[in-house]
Amino acid sequence: MKIHVNANVYRVLIVSLVVIFLWWLLVAITQVPSFILPSPEKVFTRLWQLTDVLYPHFLVTLIEIIFGVLLGVSAGLMFAIFMVFFKPVRLWLLPVLLFSQAIPVFAIAPILVLWFGYGIVSKVIMAAVIIFFPILMTSFDGLRQSSREYIELAQSMRANRLSILFRIQLPAALPVMASGIRMAMVVAPIGAIIGEWVGSSQGLGYFMLYANARMQVADMFAALFLLCLLSISLYYLADQCLKKMIFWQQDNS
Repeated sequence: MKIHVNANVYRVLIVSLVVIFLWWLLVAITQVPSFILPSPEKVFTRLWQLTDVLYPHFLVTLIEIIFGVLLGVSAGLMFAIFMVFFKPVRLWLLPVLLFSQAIPVFAIAPILVLWFGYGIVSKVIMAAVIIFFPILMTSFDGLRQSSREYIELAQSMRANRLSILFRIQLPAALPVMASGIRMAMVVAPIGAIIGEWVGSSQGLGYFMLYANARMQVADMFAALFLLCLLSISLYYLADQCLKKMIFWQQDNS
């Protein structure tokens, strides 16, 4: 396991260094003005100088993402269980959910801010909304892939629905659900940032808008770098936790 983790870290570091080098090379060759594309050294200098300023915004965005993921995963799994257990719910709810996905995310954000205010609640709900459907569908597909033989065997032993759910269906669905959770860890920051752009007084999204209004492009890139670092860290953290939970699944990566 340690070798696998270290290999992933090395890959991320190598790719990051290559991207930063190409970025530096582009700025050095084209001599593009810093208010359009600042150099990497200028961005990292501002990141160091703004550590005390960015830390509270980083913490707010992190809290929004974590609670948004918890809410979105819980709601998606709950609705998936209802759709598997109750066919009428599936028949009537699925078209509504598909219709909801046609609504642009930016159209929902102002409504959530209007309903729940400029605080953290609207951003948490926004992050949950953006990951709800992927979690729902992967959980629904995973639960339906449970072995009929195992379920019938459990029923013949007079196991109730909850026992079958927790002992057979959920473990069988975990590998498929894991894909949705990994996707959620990457997409959830988008929902939180969109919510902060629409209306907020703190968070990395708010800081980026603040810097953009003052043409402080290096500050914007510093906040963007922190957001990328946060997304990658959350993804690999979730990935390692899921691999420990799904210990029976062979890892060929």
